Amino acid sequence: MYNNLLYFLTAIFLFSMNTASETPWLPGWGAIVFFVLSLITYERLARIIHRQAGSSAAYFKAERKASIVAILFFGLATYVCDFKYYLSVLPWAKVLPALVNVAGLFLFLLYLALMWKVARSNYQRVFGRTYSARTFIVSNIKVNLPIVLPWVLLSLCYDLVALLPWPALQAFLPTAWGDFLLYVLFLFFVLLVFPPLVRCLWGCTRMPAGPLRDHLTAFCAGQNFFTELYFWPLFEGRALTAGVMGVVPGLRYVLITPGLIEALTLKELEAVMAHEIGHVRKKHLLLYLVLIAGFTLVVGLYTEPLTFFLLSREFFYSLLRWSGMSPEALLVVCVAIPLLVIMLLYFRYLFGYFIRNFERQADLHVFAAIGSSYALISALEKIALLSGNSRDEPSWHHFGIGERVAYLEKCEQEPQEQGRHGRKVLFSLISYLLVLTVAVGWAQYMPTEGLARQYEEKYIETVLWQKVQQEQDKALWLQMAGDLMQHKKMERKALDAYEQAMTFTPVSPDLMNNLAWLLLTSEDMGLRDPQWALTLARSAVRLKPVGAFYDTLGLAFWANGLVDEAVAAEEEAVLADPASQEYYQQQIERFLRTSYRDDVR
Repeated sequence: MYNNLLYFLTAIFLFSMNTASETPWLPGWGAIVFFVLSLITYERLARIIHRQAGSSAAYFKAERKASIVAILFFGLATYVCDFKYYLSVLPWAKVLPALVNVAGLFLFLLYLALMWKVARSNYQRVFGRTYSARTFIVSNIKVNLPIVLPWVLLSLCYDLVALLPWPALQAFLPTAWGDFLLYVLFLFFVLLVFPPLVRCLWGCTRMPAGPLRDHLTAFCAGQNFFTELYFWPLFEGRALTAGVMGVVPGLRYVLITPGLIEALTLKELEAVMAHEIGHVRKKHLLLYLVLIAGFTLVVGLYTEPLTFFLLSREFFYSLLRWSGMSPEALLVVCVAIPLLVIMLLYFRYLFGYFIRNFERQADLHVFAAIGSSYALISALEKIALLSGNSRDEPSWHHFGIGERVAYLEKCEQEPQEQGRHGRKVLFSLISYLLVLTVAVGWAQYMPTEGLARQYEEKYIETVLWQKVQQEQDKALWLQMAGDLMQHKKMERKALDAYEQAMTFTPVSPDLMNNLAWLLLTSEDMGLRDPQWALTLARSAVRLKPVGAFYDTLGLAFWANGLVDEAVAAEEEAVLADPASQEYYQQQIERFLRTSYRDDVR
C-alpha cells in the first residue's frame, strides 16, 4: 500500500502539472492512435515482466516493476497526446475542472487494469483463487481506491463549493483561511467517513462471535481501548498483516487477515493488538495527516513564487531559445519535474523516516501493554518465516523484520532505550513543525508580485518572437514585438523588429507611426532620424488620419524645425480627437516654447 501511494501520487502529479496547450501536438486521431499503441505496448511489456512470477514474493516484485513502467507510459502519453487539451474542451470541464484530473486518473487506471489482466493467471496460481478478468480488475481497483479517494473528493468539493452563488464565499475561498476551511472539511471526511468506506471497499467482514473475538475484545478493554474487529481478506486473506483505521471510537476498526490469525498463538495476537493500540495511543493516524498536509501546504505556498522566479531569470529564456520548446513545455520540465522529484524524496525519505519510527513506537507499546516484547518478537519471526524468509529484507516504511526484532531485544536488555526512542520521535516532530512554521512564515515575505512583474514582460517578449517564427502574419507579430521592446526601452531591438516588419507590410499606418515615434523619441540619440520619421508620419496620417498619428506628425515637423506645420498638425489632432485636447494643447505650447534640439526626452 505504501508503494502504491507513491505510484498514484506520481501519476496524479504528472497529470495535474500538465497544462492544456493552445493547440495539441497531435491531431485527435493521432492522439488516439498513439494512446492505443502505448496501451498495446505496455500490455506486452507487462506480460514479459510477469512471466517468471511463480511465487508470492516474485508476484509482488513483478507488480512493482509493472507499476513503475505504467507510470512511465502514462506520463509519456499525457504529454504526447495532450490529454488535458482534449478533456478540457468537454462541457463539464468548465463547470467542474476537477473532473479533468479525475479523468486523467482513470486513464492511468487503464494501464494498471492491463497489468492486473496480465497478472491474473499468476495470482490465481500463487494464491489459489479463481477470478474472471473483470472481477479481478475491479477487486484491485477497490483495494487501491482509498489511496486516491480523499484527493478526488477534496478536489470535487472545492469545485462544487466554488459554484455556490455566494460572492462572500467566493472571495473567502482563495484566502489562507479558505484553504484552512477546506482542509477542516477534508479532515472531517477522513475521520468520520473514510474508515467505514474503506472497510466496505476492501470487503472486510466483522469477526464472528466466539472465543477469539471475546478474548481479543477483553484484551482491548483491559487496555481501555474499544474497537470493532474485522477480518481483512487481503490477498485472499493469506497476507500476514494487521492494521488499525479510524481515530473516533465507534468508527475505529482493527483489521486482521485470516492468515495471521491461523499463524499466531493467542499471546502473539495480543502482542499484535498491542502494536495497533500503540498507533492510536501515540496519535500516529493524525500525525500522518499532519505530514501529508505539511507537504501540501509548503508546495502550495512556494510553487507560484518559484515559478515566477524561474520565469524572471534570463537563463530560462536562453534555454528556451536553445531548445526550441514552447514556454509551457519548458516550464513543465523546469518546474514540474523538480517538484515531482521533491515529492518522491519527501514521501520516500522524510515521510518514510517518520512512519518507520512510528512503527517502532507502536512495537514498543507492547512493554506498556503486556510487560515484554517476546510475544511480538515470536510473531514477527513467524511472519518472516512464513513470508518466504523475508527477515533480512529492508523496508523503507516499517524497518525490516530483523531490524525490528533486534531493536526489541535491545530494549529488553536496556529499558531506558524505550524512553530514548520516544524522545527521538518527539524531537523529530518538533523540529519538523518548527521548520514547517519557518517555511510558512518565510513564504509570506516572498516578493511574488515583484517577480510576476519581472517575468511578464520577458515571457511576452519570448512568446512574441516565437510567434514571429511560427505564424504567417509575421508583420503583426514583429510590430507587437517592436512595441514591447520600445516600451521596455530596448530601442535598438525595437528598431530591428519594426524594420523587419516593414519588409512584410511597408504601407501599414500603425507600423509607420510607431516607427516614426521611435525615431523621434529614442533615448539613444544615435537611433534618431527626424527626416525619415517625418516621411513615415506623413504617410501614416494620409492612410489613417487619427489624433495620435497627427501628434506624431506634429512632433516630426517640430524635430525638423517646421514649427508652424507642427502647430497645425496638433490642431488637426484636436479636431480628430477632442477628448485629448488638453494633451495636444500642451504639445503646441511646448513646440512654441522650446526647440527639438534643446528638449531631451
